[in-house]
Amino acid sequence: MHVASAVAGSVVYPPGGKFGPRIQQDFQLVMLYTGEMSVTIDGRELHVQPGHVVLLMPGREEQFVFSRTEDTWHRWIAVHVPELAEQTRESFRLLPECLPLTEEMNRLTDLLLRLQRDASPTDPVMQQLGLAALHLYPIESKRSLEQKEKHPAIYAALAWIREHYAEEVALKEMAAAANVSPEHLVRLFKQYEQTTPFQYLWSYRIQKAVELLNNTGLTVTEIAQRCGFKTSHHFARQLKQATGRTASELRQLSWSGLRKA
Repeated sequence: MHVASAVAGSVVYPPGGKFGPRIQQDFQLVMLYTGEMSVTIDGRELHVQPGHVVLLMPGREEQFVFSRTEDTWHRWIAVHVPELAEQTRESFRLLPECLPLTEEMNRLTDLLLRLQRDASPTDPVMQQLGLAALHLYPIESKRSLEQKEKHPAIYAALAWIREHYAEEVALKEMAAAANVSPEHLVRLFKQYEQTTPFQYLWSYRIQKAVELLNNTGLTVTEIAQRCGFKTSHHFARQLKQATGRTASELRQLSWSGLRKA
């Protein structure tokens, strides 16, 4: 998918504000922060609450009506794609039109707003950031769907593990972060992840260690310490058990450009 240009913006509408009708020319991600917004798309109304992002597609007629009682603040990223394969267009049609707004999308918008002070919409950096926004939305859609399918405690525990995996971890700390008892957390992990909290933790530590082996020149001892292993010997044993290879073998394969089939 070739992006010709990308631009970001921010606007506050006073109570009773309206915009449109217009024919949308771009892919546009509209992020609502305060007030409320109703978007009529080809005659169909979509009501949006603060804390959500809306995906708008090119070629559709749109009209916006904002809160009658308070200011409405929204930001947007507009990405112009001159030619779009029908398969790609259909993949976007299948995505939810509205999703909870994430910190990643906010940061991407912040970056676009800062960079466009000195860069034109057709600058390669702006183009790539626009493309990143179009790739991020499907990722957020998948994440939102998964969160609806799993117990909230699982996501809280996984987020805590990813932040604290390098430390000495106790099950009660994981459970406290997830706001459930340790016994219930174990049951939830077996139900939703088909593993235990500690098995997931060790698997995640191995994953992060392999990333460091492949992408840095850190010693095995340093990697073991950074990824929560008690000793380099403990790391070596766990790595061999999980991957079937030693640290040296994995690093050599990665650096030589070879991958295990």
